[in-house]
Amino acid sequence: MDKVISVPELPRGLVAFVKKDCPTCLVIEPVLQRLAREGGVTIYCQDDPEFPAGLPVEADLQLDTSYREQIEIVPTLLRVGEGGVEQRLEGWHAGEWRELTGIKDLGEGLPDWRPGCGSLSVDPNREPELRARHGASGLQARRIEFAEAEDEFEAMMSRGISDGLPVVPPTESRVLAMLAGTSRNPQEVVAQVPPDLAPCTVEKVAINAVMAGCLPEYLPVVLAAVEAVCTDAFNMHGVLATTMPV
Repeated sequence: MDKVISVPELPRGLVAFVKKDCPTCLVIEPVLQRLAREGGVTIYCQDDPEFPAGLPVEADLQLDTSYREQIEIVPTLLRVGEGGVEQRLEGWHAGEWRELTGIKDLGEGLPDWRPGCGSLSVDPNREPELRARHGASGLQARRIEFAEAEDEFEAMMSRGISDGLPVVPPTESRVLAMLAGTSRNPQEVVAQVPPDLAPCTVEKVAINAVMAGCLPEYLPVVLAAVEAVCTDAFNMHGVLATTMPV
């Protein structure tokens, strides 16, 4: 199970989110330097704790602060007050940054406008892990926690969660990545599974698909197969009950 974490609140004042691997963030580096000198700004960098050079930087390499603040574009400039974020600017627009900061000639000599880049916190490869870490997965299955010293594979085997071979631990982030392979609601009931006719949701199919080592793009086929074998025409209950070849 992925551990849910807590993230410190943003400091009051100006807060900027940037990443070095973004042409626009590189363009506005002099702007950030000036804000640090004159107005004061807290800078969170997503990919390099030493960018911008020579300034104190909050390294957000795990992207937890970016995710919590719903940063979708970098650079993003926030004004944070007592009640939280009061203003938000995305990308670089000289006029808007001057109005927000109160510095009339901020960014003089730079292009008037540049689009931002995608935040790493919305990268499809990182987002499932972040959702799980921040308790935003929406998954309803029962959680099983292992002790830190336990080997996940051995722990699952000893609990009978296996078909005789090692299975992939279905962490929240892995299940979320699997669910990205379908547009169906995770809580939609796919079938009533014999012999107890237990309701099986898309989420439960995804959990089992993770354990089997399935790829997300195959999930629609797995869902269709589960639906098919649980129909009266297939008679899965009879198949499970017989001792003869089927």
